[in-house]
Amino acid sequence: MYVWPCAVVLAQYLWVHRRSLSGKRVLEVGAGVSLPGVVAAKCGAEVILSDSEELPQCLQNCRRSCLANHLPHVTVVGLTWGRVSPELLSLAPVDIILGSDVFFDPKDFEDILTTVYFLLEKNPHAEFWTTYQVRSADWSIEALLCKWKLKSIRVPLHSFSADKEHLASSSLPGRHTIELMIISLARSDGTSEFIPLAASNTR
Repeated sequence: MYVWPCAVVLAQYLWVHRRSLSGKRVLEVGAGVSLPGVVAAKCGAEVILSDSEELPQCLQNCRRSCLANHLPHVTVVGLTWGRVSPELLSLAPVDIILGSDVFFDPKDFEDILTTVYFLLEKNPHAEFWTTYQVRSADWSIEALLCKWKLKSIRVPLHSFSADKEHLASSSLPGRHTIELMIISLARSDGTSEFIPLAASNTR
Protein backbone atom coordinates (compact mmCIF):
# COMPACT_ATOMS: atom_id res chain seq x y z
CA MET A 1 0.00 0.00 0.00
CA TYR A 2 1.42 3.37 -1.04
CA VAL A 3 1.13 6.53 1.07
CA TRP A 4 0.99 9.73 -0.97
CA PRO A 5 3.04 12.79 0.08
CA CYS A 6 -0.12 14.80 0.78
CA ALA A 7 -1.28 12.23 3.33
CA VAL A 8 1.89 12.66 5.37
CA VAL A 9 1.45 16.45 5.49
CA LEU A 10 -2.21 16.18 6.52
CA ALA A 11 -1.30 13.59 9.16
CA GLN A 12 1.30 16.00 10.53
CA TYR A 13 -1.38 18.73 10.80
CA LEU A 14 -3.65 16.34 12.68
CA TRP A 15 -0.87 15.30 15.02
CA VAL A 16 0.00 18.91 15.86
CA HIS A 17 -3.69 19.52 16.67
CA ARG A 18 -4.18 16.14 18.38
CA ARG A 19 -5.42 17.62 21.66
CA SER A 20 -8.42 19.13 19.88
CA LEU A 21 -9.39 15.88 18.11
CA SER A 22 -10.60 13.79 21.03
CA GLY A 23 -14.32 13.14 20.63
CA LYS A 24 -14.52 14.92 17.26
CA ARG A 25 -16.53 13.21 14.54
CA VAL A 26 -14.26 12.83 11.51
CA LEU A 27 -14.94 11.60 7.97
CA GLU A 28 -12.08 10.93 5.56
CA VAL A 29 -13.07 10.97 1.86
CA GLY A 30 -11.01 9.28 -0.83
CA ALA A 31 -9.19 7.64 2.05
CA GLY A 32 -7.34 4.77 0.39
CA VAL A 33 -4.55 3.77 2.80
CA SER A 34 -6.16 6.23 5.25
CA LEU A 35 -3.11 7.63 7.06
CA PRO A 36 -4.87 10.89 8.13
CA GLY A 37 -7.96 9.02 9.31
CA VAL A 38 -5.86 6.50 11.22
CA VAL A 39 -3.94 9.31 12.95
CA ALA A 40 -7.22 11.05 13.84
CA ALA A 41 -8.58 7.81 15.32
CA LYS A 42 -5.39 7.27 17.31
CA CYS A 43 -5.85 10.81 18.68
CA GLY A 44 -9.32 9.96 20.01
CA ALA A 45 -11.59 11.06 17.16
CA GLU A 46 -14.65 9.06 16.09
CA VAL A 47 -13.62 8.26 12.52
CA ILE A 48 -15.41 7.04 9.41
CA LEU A 49 -13.25 6.15 6.40
CA SER A 50 -14.68 6.32 2.90
CA ASP A 51 -13.64 5.76 -0.68
CA SER A 52 -15.46 5.16 -3.93
CA GLU A 53 -18.01 2.38 -3.85
CA GLU A 54 -16.80 1.61 -7.39
CA LEU A 55 -13.24 0.89 -6.14
CA PRO A 56 -13.47 -2.15 -3.84
CA GLN A 57 -9.67 -2.40 -3.65
CA CYS A 58 -9.52 1.10 -2.12
CA LEU A 59 -12.17 0.17 0.44
CA GLN A 60 -10.20 -2.97 1.22
CA ASN A 61 -7.09 -0.82 1.78
CA CYS A 62 -9.06 1.21 4.32
CA ARG A 63 -9.98 -1.96 6.19
CA ARG A 64 -6.42 -3.31 6.03
CA SER A 65 -5.09 -0.06 7.51
CA CYS A 66 -7.59 -0.27 10.36
CA LEU A 67 -6.61 -3.85 11.14
CA ALA A 68 -2.89 -3.06 10.94
CA ASN A 69 -3.34 -0.21 13.39
CA HIS A 70 -5.64 -2.06 15.81
CA LEU A 71 -8.69 0.06 14.97
CA PRO A 72 -11.43 -2.53 14.43
CA HIS A 73 -14.13 -0.07 15.53
CA VAL A 74 -13.52 2.36 12.64
CA THR A 75 -16.33 2.26 10.06
CA VAL A 76 -15.54 2.00 6.34
CA VAL A 77 -18.20 3.08 3.82
CA GLY A 78 -18.38 3.41 0.05
CA LEU A 79 -19.00 7.02 -1.06
CA THR A 80 -18.64 8.05 -4.69
CA TRP A 81 -17.97 11.76 -5.27
CA GLY A 82 -20.85 13.59 -6.92
CA ARG A 83 -23.38 10.85 -6.17
CA VAL A 84 -26.14 11.22 -3.59
CA SER A 85 -26.33 7.67 -2.32
CA PRO A 86 -28.12 6.04 0.64
CA GLU A 87 -24.71 5.77 2.34
CA LEU A 88 -24.13 9.52 1.98
CA LEU A 89 -27.65 10.38 3.17
CA SER A 90 -27.36 8.15 6.24
CA LEU A 91 -23.98 9.44 7.45
CA ALA A 92 -23.85 10.52 11.07
CA PRO A 93 -23.05 14.19 11.80
CA VAL A 94 -19.41 15.20 11.31
CA ASP A 95 -17.18 17.96 12.64
CA ILE A 96 -14.20 17.53 10.30
CA ILE A 97 -13.93 16.15 6.78
CA LEU A 98 -10.46 15.05 5.69
CA GLY A 99 -9.13 14.63 2.16
CA SER A 100 -5.52 14.15 1.08
CA ASP A 101 -4.68 14.64 -2.60
CA VAL A 102 -8.31 14.29 -3.66
CA PHE A 103 -7.77 17.19 -6.09
CA PHE A 104 -5.68 14.94 -8.32
CA ASP A 105 -7.63 14.94 -11.60
CA PRO A 106 -9.44 18.12 -12.74
CA LYS A 107 -12.36 16.11 -14.11
CA ASP A 108 -13.18 15.11 -10.52
CA PHE A 109 -12.90 18.56 -8.92
CA GLU A 110 -16.58 19.49 -9.19
CA ASP A 111 -17.80 16.08 -8.05
CA ILE A 112 -15.56 16.35 -4.97
CA LEU A 113 -16.83 19.82 -4.10
CA THR A 114 -20.43 18.76 -4.75
CA THR A 115 -20.05 16.07 -2.11
CA VAL A 116 -18.20 18.38 0.28
CA TYR A 117 -20.87 21.06 -0.11
CA PHE A 118 -23.61 18.51 0.62
CA LEU A 119 -21.81 17.44 3.81
CA LEU A 120 -21.16 21.01 4.94
CA GLU A 121 -24.79 21.97 4.34
CA LYS A 122 -25.81 19.10 6.62
CA ASN A 123 -23.09 20.07 9.12
CA PRO A 124 -22.77 23.90 8.89
CA HIS A 125 -20.06 24.15 11.54
CA ALA A 126 -17.88 21.45 9.98
CA GLU A 127 -14.68 22.11 8.03
CA PHE A 128 -12.95 20.30 5.18
CA TRP A 129 -9.23 19.91 5.86
CA THR A 130 -7.46 19.00 2.63
CA THR A 131 -3.94 18.77 1.27
CA TYR A 132 -3.10 18.79 -2.41
CA GLN A 133 0.02 18.56 -4.52
CA VAL A 134 0.62 21.42 -6.93
CA ARG A 135 0.94 19.72 -10.31
CA SER A 136 -0.06 22.48 -12.72
CA ALA A 137 -0.34 26.25 -12.44
CA ASP A 138 -3.41 26.01 -14.69
CA TRP A 139 -5.43 23.95 -12.22
CA SER A 140 -7.61 25.87 -9.79
CA ILE A 141 -10.72 25.29 -7.73
CA GLU A 142 -11.37 28.95 -6.95
CA ALA A 143 -14.24 29.29 -9.44
CA LEU A 144 -15.83 26.09 -8.14
CA LEU A 145 -15.53 27.30 -4.55
CA CYS A 146 -17.45 30.44 -5.52
CA LYS A 147 -20.03 28.41 -7.43
CA TRP A 148 -20.69 26.19 -4.40
CA LYS A 149 -20.55 29.11 -1.94
CA LEU A 150 -17.47 27.80 -0.18
CA LYS A 151 -14.51 29.66 1.24
CA SER A 152 -10.97 28.51 1.90
CA ILE A 153 -7.87 29.52 3.76
CA ARG A 154 -4.38 28.22 3.15
CA VAL A 155 -2.50 27.09 6.22
CA PRO A 156 1.26 27.80 6.09
CA LEU A 157 3.22 24.57 6.27
CA HIS A 158 5.75 26.12 8.63
CA SER A 159 2.96 26.73 11.16
CA PHE A 160 2.80 23.00 11.86
CA SER A 161 6.42 22.07 11.07
CA ALA A 162 5.60 20.50 7.70
CA ASP A 163 7.90 22.68 5.59
CA LYS A 164 10.49 19.91 5.44
CA GLU A 165 11.42 17.20 2.96
CA HIS A 166 11.15 14.49 5.63
CA LEU A 167 8.41 14.10 8.24
CA ALA A 168 8.09 11.55 11.04
CA SER A 169 11.15 9.55 9.93
CA SER A 170 9.63 9.22 6.44
CA SER A 171 11.22 10.19 3.13
CA LEU A 172 7.92 11.92 2.32
CA PRO A 173 6.77 14.48 1.35
CA GLY A 174 10.11 14.95 -0.40
CA ARG A 175 10.50 17.89 -2.77
CA HIS A 176 6.84 17.97 -3.78
CA THR A 177 4.98 21.26 -3.42
CA ILE A 178 2.12 20.57 -1.04
CA GLU A 179 -0.59 22.99 0.12
CA LEU A 180 -3.08 22.65 2.97
CA MET A 181 -6.49 24.31 2.79
CA ILE A 182 -9.39 24.51 5.20
CA ILE A 183 -12.69 24.87 3.36
CA SER A 184 -15.99 25.85 4.94
CA LEU A 185 -19.36 27.30 4.02
CA ALA A 186 -19.24 30.99 3.20
CA ARG A 187 -21.52 33.32 5.09
CA SER A 188 -24.26 35.12 3.23
CA ASP A 189 -22.00 38.19 3.04
CA GLY A 190 -19.40 36.10 1.21
CA THR A 191 -16.90 35.95 4.06
CA SER A 192 -15.52 32.89 5.76
CA GLU A 193 -16.44 31.50 9.15
CA PHE A 194 -12.85 31.66 10.36
CA ILE A 195 -9.92 34.07 10.53
CA PRO A 196 -7.73 34.06 7.40
CA LEU A 197 -4.11 33.01 7.73
CA ALA A 198 -1.13 34.01 5.63
CA ALA A 199 -0.65 32.15 2.36
CA SER A 200 1.38 29.00 2.76
CA ASN A 201 4.97 28.66 1.67
CA THR A 202 5.94 26.14 -0.97
CA ARG A 203 8.98 23.97 -0.75
